[in-house]
Amino acid sequence: MEKKEYVFSVEIPVRDYELDAEGIVNNANYLHYMEYTRHCFCQEAGYSFGQMGEAGIVPVLSHVEVDYKTPLRSGDVMVSKLWIERRGVRFVFHQDIYNKATGKTVINGVASVVCVEDGQLSRGEKLAEAFKPYLK
Repeated sequence: MEKKEYVFSVEIPVRDYELDAEGIVNNANYLHYMEYTRHCFCQEAGYSFGQMGEAGIVPVLSHVEVDYKTPLRSGDVMVSKLWIERRGVRFVFHQDIYNKATGKTVINGVASVVCVEDGQLSRGEKLAEAFKPYLK
């Protein structure tokens, strides 16, 4: 799949408690960074997770892939970017994280999200409407 233009980015500082014994960010933390980026994106798109909950919408992570490229360390700041597409009922977030100082790719990731509305899998039309200006 061809790479699309990013529609959202956020800077995130590395916190020392995220480091492992080797002094690099523990690999599990990248899932948190990706999730934080999606949450920030949803808020910017006008549909925060709080608003989704009030509307009976629960976005559920159905699949995630992460390719680790270069580590982050204490004091680093990352730039987390994404673009989004729709594949059937899934919203597919293509997410890349870069080291702000060096520009090096830290991770490439893809997260697929489905919507549960009122307890049942839905097509996610309410989110699709909110995300319409960002969808590729």
